[in-house]
Amino acid sequence: MTIYQVLPRLFGNGLTCRVPGGTREQNGCGTLADFSGKVLDEIRGMGVTHVWFTGLIEHATQTDYSAYGIAADCPDVVKGKAGSPYAIKDYYDIAPDLATRVPQRMREMESLVRRTHQAGLGFIMDFVPNHVARQYHSDSCPKGTEDLGEGDDRTVAFSPRNNFYYLPGEPLHLENITGGRARYSEFPARATGNDCFSAWPSGSDWYETVKLNYGVDYQNGFRRHFTPRPPTWDKMLAILLFWASKGVDAFRCDMAEMVPVEFWQWAIARVKGLYPDLLFIAEVYNPALYREYVHQGGFDYLYDKVGMYDYLRGVTSKNWPVEGITQQWQRVDDIREHMLYFLENHDEQRIASGFFCGRGMCAEPAMIVAATLGTNPVMVYAGQELGEKGMDAEGFSGMDGKSSIFDYWGIASLQAWANHGKFDGALLDDEQRDLRAFYRQLLRVARTEKAITMGEMYDLEYAQGEGFNKHEQFAYIRKYKRQMLLVVLNFDDRQVDMQVRVPKEAFEHLELSEQSMVEATDLLTGATYRFPLTAHTPVCLTLPAWKGVILKVKTTK
Repeated sequence: MTIYQVLPRLFGNGLTCRVPGGTREQNGCGTLADFSGKVLDEIRGMGVTHVWFTGLIEHATQTDYSAYGIAADCPDVVKGKAGSPYAIKDYYDIAPDLATRVPQRMREMESLVRRTHQAGLGFIMDFVPNHVARQYHSDSCPKGTEDLGEGDDRTVAFSPRNNFYYLPGEPLHLENITGGRARYSEFPARATGNDCFSAWPSGSDWYETVKLNYGVDYQNGFRRHFTPRPPTWDKMLAILLFWASKGVDAFRCDMAEMVPVEFWQWAIARVKGLYPDLLFIAEVYNPALYREYVHQGGFDYLYDKVGMYDYLRGVTSKNWPVEGITQQWQRVDDIREHMLYFLENHDEQRIASGFFCGRGMCAEPAMIVAATLGTNPVMVYAGQELGEKGMDAEGFSGMDGKSSIFDYWGIASLQAWANHGKFDGALLDDEQRDLRAFYRQLLRVARTEKAITMGEMYDLEYAQGEGFNKHEQFAYIRKYKRQMLLVVLNFDDRQVDMQVRVPKEAFEHLELSEQSMVEATDLLTGATYRFPLTAHTPVCLTLPAWKGVILKVKTTK
């Protein structure tokens, strides 16, 4: 499974004005219609199996859509002109920003689902279960649906029957954020989305959001009140089923660990009872919770952020020892097929930014690890394959090495690839073109080679000695039946000659035959090699800086 994450607001925007803090009219905005059949075919041709369309659901924004019957949002509780796609304003609606015709926005979303499937791709969307926008109100929910907070008792701080947490008798104070008297008023104040149970949230809090109540009393020992079932559970299940009925193939569940695992166990089982092939991907950052959210919660995949991502970033940009990659996969070996590998997403800094390593090509060996080390899924964020730097100061987001999720903006690298709607990459520079070709080939190999999609992995790092620098190089075997891949990576900033040892234990465990001479082809470049494949003779290779090979080995006659 290979996921391509896109933020439609940014992806399809062709305007190049780039006014810091600019409006939709000034800076432009991509729409769902920008994902034409040709665009989706190009994405699939890169080896992608699923597209994660980020920010589809209606969220708070400073753009006024009141002419369409959508209530305007107070700027005090909206981050940036465009607003955070994770400050959901109506769980049952599509963001009007993404529509070419606002009244038809749901039909345009349904059309995108069909086009995505016609291109042979799976459709992933966000489910944001932990918090909503402060001015949440659903005007598009099915008839008879009780809105969030509609039946709450606001005189108590906590009740398992409430959808929100309250601070009785206290108004919400935003003066520390707005720098003066706030235009937005809320009484009583409600707890903020990042578990801030104070009427005075700070600018670093998720102050634009409100925490949802699943029956956990956070201020009294985290006591759980799940019997009878809290109303929030049923309301959120109804939302999942609403979108599942649209043909969605997977939900990426935002901050899943902030919602009790008991809810997920209950809800996922019910969704899969009706849609057995639908997948659930969890954003979980606490490794101590990984197994609980897989085995009890029922998630198919979890972010491997605090682990493989952090370590591959450290190897690439901080000179951490490469041999430590072994420890990262070993820590989750029993659930490794459930771990989603990535080097970028909307929350993380761009590889090519000045905060990471400055050039996209320097992460090629790390990306090979992410794509080929296991049978688990891998994810690429749109623009990563082009070396997008994310070094613009867009407005609410400063120059932070990320592509802003809060502002209207045009991404220069994606615009160069789009080439005014031709999508031929004609405006890319040589390095961007080479990097995209690398990603295209790597992801296609990862998608089609059974040794990667179905095979066993044998880590060779422990067996290396003289002629192999374990601080800078990494090697492993992927094997399926009679297919064998030897993956060798150089994280050094210079070309190196190396000797890779395949120990006797590897031949025995993988049921390989020693051969006096074999032929191999690098699946990334097509280059051919000949070398002995025995336990006593190392494989001698020369690799350029920041490069790797995936050698498909065959026995010579």
